Amino acid sequence: MAGGIDGRPAGYGSPMLKFPNSGLYAITAENRHSPQALADAVNAALRGGAKVIQYRSKSSRDQRQEARLLLVECRAFQVPLIINDDVELALDVGADGVHLGKDDGSIVDARKRLGVEAIIGVSCYNSLERAVEAEALGASYVAFGRFFPSSSKPNAPCAQLGTLTAAKQRLHLPIVGIGGITHENGRSLVEAGADVLAVIDAVFGASDPEKACLAFKPLFN
Repeated sequence: MAGGIDGRPAGYGSPMLKFPNSGLYAITAENRHSPQALADAVNAALRGGAKVIQYRSKSSRDQRQEARLLLVECRAFQVPLIINDDVELALDVGADGVHLGKDDGSIVDARKRLGVEAIIGVSCYNSLERAVEAEALGASYVAFGRFFPSSSKPNAPCAQLGTLTAAKQRLHLPIVGIGGITHENGRSLVEAGADVLAVIDAVFGASDPEKACLAFKPLFN
C-alpha cells in the first residue's frame, strides 16, 4: 500500500492525534445496548475529561458501526480513539491507533499497516523487560497491570507498584496503569509512576460516566 505524505497509508483519512502524557484513558465495556447508546456513554466520558478512548469489544456484531460512531465523538473533542487488538478494524475506520496484547501481533507489523503516526500501545503486564523491548520497537505507550481485582480481567496476573517506578526511571514514553482502578485507589499508581490511568468499569459501569470521569481529574493535577 502506498504511503501518504504524513507516513500513513494513502487515503487513510485525517491526521492522527497524539497519545496524552497524562490523564484518564477510558476503555469501553461490552455493549449490551445499541451502538448509539455506547456512543452516548463515550460522549459523556469525553465531557467528563477523558483524554483517550479505547474501543474494546469481544462479542459485538456491530464493531465497525460502533467504532465509527465512537470516532465521530472522539473527533468532536480532539481525543484519540484506540482500537483494542484489531489492527484491521483500526485501519478500516480510520482510528488513531491500536492496543496490542501479547497475542495480538507485532508492533512492527502494526506500524507498517497503520503508518508512522499511529498510536501503538502494548500490554506489558508486570514485565519491565517487555516494556523496554516495546519502546525499542517503536511503541507509543506501554501499559502495566492489573493492579487491583478486576471484573473485566479477573484472571489477569497481578502487577506491582515497583514495576511502575522502575519503568518511570527507565522509559521515555507514557506509562499506563490498568486493572480495577478507581478514583479512590488510583493515586497510588500515579505516585508510583503511572502517567495515565486506564479504566473500564469505573467509568462505563457507572450510572453517570461524565461524573465518574470528573472524579479522576484531581489525581492528575
